[in-house]
Amino acid sequence: MSLHNLKIILTRAITALVLLGGPAMPALAAPVKNIVLVHGAWVDGSGWKPVYKILTRDGFNVTMVQVPETSFHDDVAATRRILDLQPGPCILVGHSYGGSIITEAGVDPHVVGLVYVAAHAPDAGEDEAALGKRTPSFLAGQKGAVEKTADGFTFLNPADFYELFAPDLSREQAEFESRSQVLAAASVFSTPLTAAAWKTKPSWGVVALADKIISPDLEKWYYARAHSHTIEIPGASHSVYESHPKEVAAVIEEAAQKSQN
Repeated sequence: MSLHNLKIILTRAITALVLLGGPAMPALAAPVKNIVLVHGAWVDGSGWKPVYKILTRDGFNVTMVQVPETSFHDDVAATRRILDLQPGPCILVGHSYGGSIITEAGVDPHVVGLVYVAAHAPDAGEDEAALGKRTPSFLAGQKGAVEKTADGFTFLNPADFYELFAPDLSREQAEFESRSQVLAAASVFSTPLTAAAWKTKPSWGVVALADKIISPDLEKWYYARAHSHTIEIPGASHSVYESHPKEVAAVIEEAAQKSQN
């Protein structure tokens, strides 16, 4: 067969494939549609509302976990309970102490990606209290800011809440949150983790550069160690999920788009 005739045959074959719709191509992976949000210590799931509104508007199925803050085991169990209800793969998001929770609970097979928002991300065998002492926050130097009840539950002094936790929210909002705190058992901060989901699953991290509750340097260290896709938000307080919901929601949506479904 001459080279000329071979070119004609190949051209006709390619044309036929095009007319028939071409060869089967692998479909692009659909974005993950389920998002589970885990709050941190001293607050509850209502703080996620600004992020929730953006994500639901954009078509995501969003659920908030209300962790009891009575023990680390209880909080992980509460999160797993919600993960079991997910209709498919999900992105698990944690703020502050919620980062420790999602690190342990994130080994659940429903979870395909993790997002840390001004959050702790210990390794197995580590606890956030010890890591926090190694890289102290501004809060650590404020005597009397964290108070404890007779039965061992902690809370942030309401008089200090605005300055330390939420200086980029309105005073009215910060005052309300200071008076609606969920008291956290002191033990939740010092319980060592038994698993670290960021070792096997992709992760994203949001650094709040004006955070006074967790040192921004510690947040950066966590995310660098986990090889997280990281953004830094200048001027953002520990309440970054409320004060910068667009930026936080964008990171969550990126995780949903890029994590394997």
